[in-house]
Amino acid sequence: MKILRIVRLEFLPEHAPAFADYFSTVRGHISAFTGCLELRHYRDANHPHVYYTYSVWARIEDLEAYRNSEFFRATWKTVKPLFAAPAQAFSLVSPDE
Repeated sequence: MKILRIVRLEFLPEHAPAFADYFSTVRGHISAFTGCLELRHYRDANHPHVYYTYSVWARIEDLEAYRNSEFFRATWKTVKPLFAAPAQAFSLVSPDE
């Protein structure tokens, strides 16, 4: 069952550009994880310091393997100090599957 993962990231306004730059450097690594079918990021239309990551995973186990990886821990350690508020994450499945 595919998993859609949406994460809302609110940054201190002065750090939002740094996140956008950093994401462009790690995107390929995240996309290469087993089971990552799609990865995008968006900036909120009304709040330019708020971003959303949107990823699709083949299985919940693939998402969890990524979340438990050393790469994820290192990435999170870099990004977390830039936050203005805690991240909000949502894992969704289609009720039709």
